[in-house]
Amino acid sequence: MLPGWDELATPAGLELLERVGASAASGLDAAAIGRGLRAEGIDPGLIAASLTQHDLRTRAASKFGARRAARMLFTPAGLEQASRFAVAARHAARFRAAGAARVADLGCGIGTESIAVLEAGLAPRAVELDPLTAAFAAHNLTVSGAGPDDLVRVGDAEALGTADADAAFLDPARRTAGHRDTRRLAGPDDYAPSLGFAFGLAERMPTGVKLGPGFDRELIPADAEAQWVSVGGQLVEMGLWFGAAARPGIRRSALVLRASENTDPEPVAHELSADADADDAEVRQLGGFLYEPDGAVIRARLIGLLAERIGGGMLSDGIAYLTGDTHVPTPFAAAFRVLETLPVKEAELRRALAERSIGTLEIKKRGIDVDPAALRTRLRLRGSERATLVLTRVAGKHTALLVERC
Repeated sequence: MLPGWDELATPAGLELLERVGASAASGLDAAAIGRGLRAEGIDPGLIAASLTQHDLRTRAASKFGARRAARMLFTPAGLEQASRFAVAARHAARFRAAGAARVADLGCGIGTESIAVLEAGLAPRAVELDPLTAAFAAHNLTVSGAGPDDLVRVGDAEALGTADADAAFLDPARRTAGHRDTRRLAGPDDYAPSLGFAFGLAERMPTGVKLGPGFDRELIPADAEAQWVSVGGQLVEMGLWFGAAARPGIRRSALVLRASENTDPEPVAHELSADADADDAEVRQLGGFLYEPDGAVIRARLIGLLAERIGGGMLSDGIAYLTGDTHVPTPFAAAFRVLETLPVKEAELRRALAERSIGTLEIKKRGIDVDPAALRTRLRLRGSERATLVLTRVAGKHTALLVERC
């Protein structure tokens, strides 16, 4: 890590961060703040670290809320890889419902999951391999109200184990080590802690394992509840839950968190769940409405269950679009009114869009090999109207649909 970062968690570093935050709130930009601090003779490395940390706190507000983020410490990689707090809180709620008292957070990163465990009234037992990240996690736990027993142990999670915990949560590292500019690991065999270690814990205590949403489904143990989670339409994780942390009769789940329509800052949760993958719905003719399922629903393979909910069917085999004759509002899919079918050939499509004075075009595609950005350029759009174009297959045939969002 660059010079100055290990000083941020000291009293002097935290005081400097407060000053940087106050100066930024008064309207000064980073350059002006830096000049002022250098004039005082403050170490340039610490100044650079504090300015970067202030930027990270600002960016973290979307994951943690502005008030909580303003007191935490982050590394660039730690912030990128951390769970959104609304999701971590739901992880902790599972352990509380499972009757756990102490939860081992193995590979705790900046401490998000441990903070959620603490706020759920449970005791975290955090372990982190990287010393700087562990120091930041310890700070974050302290400002969240952690007691002297809620320590962050520094070392390899597999070597240190779960201590006196009666449940475990693991967020295996899926990127190379470091605090910034990390790269994704090639495969699950390289995860740390390893999946073998994680699944071994799952055999003897309630366990949760956070993984990427694209995790190979063939590697999901038969006794696990697999839950895919999206936040604000963005697919963020797949969690595997074991023992009492898994819910009876549920093996596949899509959890969709969307912003509240009132002033409540907490997102509203919606869930589809089943005891197995759902069979796809029958293919049917194009109706008056097109539905684009949320990514969590697609990954959980619950599109058929969603089709039942909205009274729709598949637009084409193997294509994750549904269609129906009526608009059924659902948090599990974006709905579009089908306006008309346009020509697929590019020259004819360009003329059709020009005739409709469409100058701003959102292009969605599934089942067709096309680069939307390049196509948009070639269409040479002109005009004052906005529209959405869906390029896909209808009953196996390439089709262009002009639609509008419901």
